[in-house]
Amino acid sequence: MVGFKATDVPPTATVKFLGAGTAACIADLITFPLDTAKVRLQIQGESQGTVRTAASAQYRGVLGTILTMVRTEGPRSLYNGLVAGLQRQMSFASVRIGLYDSVKQFYTKGSEHAGIGSRLLAGSTTGALAVAVAQPTDVVKVRFQAQARAGGGRRYQSTVEAYKTIAREEGFRGLWKGTSPNVARNALVNCAELVTYDLIKDALLKANLMTDNLPCHFTAAFGAGFCTTIIASPVDVVKTRYMNSALGQYHSAGHCALTMLQKEGPRAFYKGFMPSFLRLGSWNVVMFVTYEQLKRALMAAYTSQEASF
Repeated sequence: MVGFKATDVPPTATVKFLGAGTAACIADLITFPLDTAKVRLQIQGESQGTVRTAASAQYRGVLGTILTMVRTEGPRSLYNGLVAGLQRQMSFASVRIGLYDSVKQFYTKGSEHAGIGSRLLAGSTTGALAVAVAQPTDVVKVRFQAQARAGGGRRYQSTVEAYKTIAREEGFRGLWKGTSPNVARNALVNCAELVTYDLIKDALLKANLMTDNLPCHFTAAFGAGFCTTIIASPVDVVKTRYMNSALGQYHSAGHCALTMLQKEGPRAFYKGFMPSFLRLGSWNVVMFVTYEQLKRALMAAYTSQEASF
């Protein structure tokens, strides 16, 4: 078997918490250009108002968006908002993924047989809780990814400046802009992502189609990424538009969604679908495979340390 072997001792909540945050940061480092391309495609066609975005550029598909950004803004533009992105994952993924098993056990009262209802409840709970912790980092990340380097001044020059500017110009609430669509999105994402991964992995193991190793983790993660993209894309587009909007451009997330529907039609809710799928599919594969291996490595180190005493 490739990778670390599963230990007899189950991973602790601390191991899961730290492992999830670290694995998510590694996945973000690898897939961040796809996420930036997704944001640019999602805001394309939006009425600009007073906000300077890259939506004036005409992007065509994932590769076209990436090539256009590299040509007009330089390769570093693909990693706009990376610092805030890593801050987000370390706080966000640690909660929504690292605490999922613990919350699931809470809802099942310690039973090993968790039904789909308990899994969905656990996914919704940790997803919403993670947003409450990490929302400001998500706002800054989206703002950085949306801004263009070419043709004039940028909205923010650094991550710290972005936090300060948003708080000063829009108030403390500006850092929590888009919380409601983000809670909805991440409840959906967590349910689709973690529950689907959980169910696919369990099904593969129970049917003896695979053992608990890398191919099993890869298959379950890829399936989870596809399901998540289909379910969460409409809410994700609204979240991105609303978080990137100028003060007063939209009255609420619902108003943003209604404006999109009236001006651009229902297809607007699936703008950036392909980069979303490529990003979520690849992100899920990297994150879950890394997470499973990190849990095993950390527990192997822990048990060997305990045995030496």
